[in-house]
Amino acid sequence: MANRLAQETSPYLLQHAQNPVDWHPWGEEATSLARVQNKPILLSIGYSACHWCHVMERESFEDNTVAALMNELFVNVKVDREERPDIDQIYMKAVQAMTGGGGWPLTAFLTPEGTPFYGGTYFPPVPHQGIPSFTQVLRAAADAYKTRPDDVRGAGEKLLAAIRRASADTRETDASLSDAITGAYRTLTNQYDPVHGGFGRAPKFPQPVTLELLLRQHLREGDEAALEMVVFTLRQMAAGGMRDHLAGGFHRYSVDDRWLVPHFEKMLYDNGLLAKAYVDAYRLTGMEDLRVIAGQTLDYLTEDMQAPEGGFYAARDADSEGEEGLFYVWTLQELESALGSEEARLFARVYDVSEAGNFEGRNILHLPHELDAVSRSEKITRKQLEETLKYQRGILLEKRDSREPPFRDEKILVSWNSMAIRAFAEAGPTLNRWEFVDTASTAAEWIWTELRPRGQLMRVLTDGVAKIPAFLEDYAALGNALLSVHAATLELRWLTAIRKLCDEMIERFWEEEDNAFYDTPNDGETLIFRPRDPLDNATPSGASLASELLIRAGYIFDNRRYNELALSSFERDGDALIRFGPAFGRMLSVADRSLAPPLEVAIVGKSSDPRTRSLIQAAHSVPARNLTIVGGPPGEEVTGIPLLEGQRTLVKNPTAYVCREYVCDLPVTDPDQLRNQMLQLCAQ
Repeated sequence: MANRLAQETSPYLLQHAQNPVDWHPWGEEATSLARVQNKPILLSIGYSACHWCHVMERESFEDNTVAALMNELFVNVKVDREERPDIDQIYMKAVQAMTGGGGWPLTAFLTPEGTPFYGGTYFPPVPHQGIPSFTQVLRAAADAYKTRPDDVRGAGEKLLAAIRRASADTRETDASLSDAITGAYRTLTNQYDPVHGGFGRAPKFPQPVTLELLLRQHLREGDEAALEMVVFTLRQMAAGGMRDHLAGGFHRYSVDDRWLVPHFEKMLYDNGLLAKAYVDAYRLTGMEDLRVIAGQTLDYLTEDMQAPEGGFYAARDADSEGEEGLFYVWTLQELESALGSEEARLFARVYDVSEAGNFEGRNILHLPHELDAVSRSEKITRKQLEETLKYQRGILLEKRDSREPPFRDEKILVSWNSMAIRAFAEAGPTLNRWEFVDTASTAAEWIWTELRPRGQLMRVLTDGVAKIPAFLEDYAALGNALLSVHAATLELRWLTAIRKLCDEMIERFWEEEDNAFYDTPNDGETLIFRPRDPLDNATPSGASLASELLIRAGYIFDNRRYNELALSSFERDGDALIRFGPAFGRMLSVADRSLAPPLEVAIVGKSSDPRTRSLIQAAHSVPARNLTIVGGPPGEEVTGIPLLEGQRTLVKNPTAYVCREYVCDLPVTDPDQLRNQMLQLCAQ
């Protein structure tokens, strides 16, 4: 029998709709029931692609005895963290403060007023390695609430007060933004793994915002070590089991330090951010393998994660047929059956496939050897080897597609879509793959149309229903994406949309009294506190995205207020930037942009004209710390955009103007001349 979650649209909540647990969605109905019955709330937060969420569901939430105990003792509430990052952020902070750790599934016990008093993450069905069983935790939490209600509420309020103080903490510092960037770089150098790439110990996450900061360190100081860390890490990730070597795209993270064994879920945000990292590294180095991986990652998104209307789905699960990674792994016998014994021998050598396997008796494909070494030993050319492997991968991909695929979460999230759109828009001109620009434009148009049903941006679209007012990260990520779409298309309508997003974002999320952007709107749902988290995690924070948007848009519109608000964000978190620099990867990258002299390129021409595209491509080919690209068609009267006011084409040819602080060099029509002017300004 279905529970209340059957009426929801979230794929994650619907996964739990047949549980014997009497689940409630988040809302007033659940809290009112808790007050009336004087029961604590059991809050369970997860997401559809979460492996350990599935494990806990199988072990506990589908067990009739456990479910009966939950229903007897608690009002049970399920939340999709991807729909409600605000709720997730609040209670994750609480659990981390109580236990020192966090993760998903998140399990929190609350008073009917929403105050947390106990929590954790995954709890096993029986005690294991010092972790109590889930039923032990249920009884202990319910008993504490029943027998010591005043103590429970008092402890919860003290915890909340501490979290609020930490969130509001501001400490001035005499150190500069430049000092913060340098300090973060030193810390990252100490954390760097020179053997396998990446930072720190297992589990290892891709950390694209960290890689972006290191690329900027190279541009800023000419630091070759910073560039080497990025390139080596990108290559190691691409060679490991973190990457899907048949279809493209990256899994979420590696459980070991050598990028071999991943957690197999594929997230839209990871692949959008990583594609951009590979594009940025290619722009700086010209290395062909980085270009190929960037393109393959974006090809994966269009082939497997794109909705027919143009937007992108949220995630692919890690599990299929009840096993994690089963869809992606191979036995040697399966290779021989698909390819034949001799072909399988070569493929197995390249991708390290063995009888014993490297993952529960099966094999995760990875590239432990340089292809040049393999081609020499096989007495064939590198090109012949690559063509053979491409053919073999095609056969295996077709074979794999006949397997039961992992579940795909088909909700459309604005912030995650925006990260993908930006990657496509910037990759198109940089890689000379203009179909990527078309993909970005189509997705942006659909998001702008469908996710603003009443003129106000919403966060999520599922089954044609847009719901949940957008958060700061949605506004800011979309604005940044539209800036990149405009730079690749020169369509003026996007500048109008960007200005609207900036102004709405400031009105709804900026608090003058606190000198800060909050993650939730000022007219949003009242929670136990209003969340604000400037740290950059798997995705950039709303605060760093907002600062980046305002700095980028500020140059286009010559809007000093935009720039002032961005700089105020840096000042508010200045001490934290110094003390915890690597945790602010994107924020420090934005700070670096603000410190660099501006480089502005205005292009006048029809975007459909190949000559205009050549100029756009040239402008995108130059790595610059603070680049603004703006443009429009000839003959269009433009106001409010100083870089375009009065600019004309030369003899009806598409024309580019290279400027610094709105003072422009002589106009050019040749892409090489444009590139040279830009490089000369970068060198000054």
